[in-house]
Amino acid sequence: MARSPDFHHRGSGGGGRTNLASCLLATAFLLLLVVAATVALFVLFRPRDPEIRVSAFQLPGFAAANGTLRFTFNQYAAVRNPNRAAFSHYDSTLQLVYAGNQVGFMFIPAGQIAGGRTQHMAASFPVDALPLAAAAALPPGAAAAVEVDSKMSVKGRVRVLRFFTHHVQATAGCRVGISAADGSVLGFRC
Repeated sequence: MARSPDFHHRGSGGGGRTNLASCLLATAFLLLLVVAATVALFVLFRPRDPEIRVSAFQLPGFAAANGTLRFTFNQYAAVRNPNRAAFSHYDSTLQLVYAGNQVGFMFIPAGQIAGGRTQHMAASFPVDALPLAAAAALPPGAAAAVEVDSKMSVKGRVRVLRFFTHHVQATAGCRVGISAADGSVLGFRC
């Protein structure tokens, strides 16, 4: 019986090497895609701190007696969330400082600001006793002006793609000039 030639036998070509090269090329391409997608996500969804713009101050219920001022401190601000994801804020505060001493303080209630949106906030608290130390040094007939510092801090977190959580914070400090005669706001600088 004669043996027929083996037609299925492959010669020593590069069949194994071509498969290995194809697998390596496909793996490198997939890795490049993963890296590019990660970079694009962090560029597009990079967490940024919120922005605070203080728009106005008011002092209703102003009273001056015996070198002491009493009033209700009102501050109006807009907090903008520049992120694409919602910003959940908590542990936020507003404090009023005069001559290095805290004379008023309040916690800002927790809340959430949608991505790319601005939330307007109004904060109000009473200041029971603000001593007028500079009033004694003024010449007669001159109106005293008092400068106080308002410090607003908004803390919270931004959740990117519902998986990564980033803590962000913004602060705004303003110096407010107040007339000791009638409680009008002479001006402010933030």
